[in-house]
Amino acid sequence: MSIWSAFGLTLALVAAHLLLRRLIHRSLMAIGQARQVSENRVLYVEHVFHFLLGCATLLVLAGVWGLDFARLVVLASSFFAVLGVAMVAQWSILSNITASITIFFAFPYRIGDRIRILDKDDSVTGVISEIGLFYVRLRDDNGDSVTYPANLILQKPVRKLEGRESATQPE
Repeated sequence: MSIWSAFGLTLALVAAHLLLRRLIHRSLMAIGQARQVSENRVLYVEHVFHFLLGCATLLVLAGVWGLDFARLVVLASSFFAVLGVAMVAQWSILSNITASITIFFAFPYRIGDRIRILDKDDSVTGVISEIGLFYVRLRDDNGDSVTYPANLILQKPVRKLEGRESATQPE
């Protein structure tokens, strides 16, 4: 492949990447508005999707420029071996990010809903005050703030209690 055809393909790939970023942004904003989710939560999820799109774009770009994939496999396997060791130490961060994305698309409760997280040892009851990338924050009956990890809220049964506090802004 000539350098000009590789350059043309690179330009087309960059244009496709930018178009897909815009499509991802519009789609996630539409989903967020339909589910009445705050813009901050949409942006959290959008960053994850943009990171994955960037990785895919770089892989295709490496192929366009004729990078030797045998060497790339050795580099990638070494990188992922080191990354795997690091992730074992940080597995809860990844599981919380994954749970947060799941909560974005499938969590049936909103900010202002009164819920009880059922746990055999210690149930938590409160009003959802914030849903972040790593946690769900509740305000209990005493006015105390309880931070509950996102990955645990997907593992425990959650019961919506009657009534909904009026939230000043949507989730």
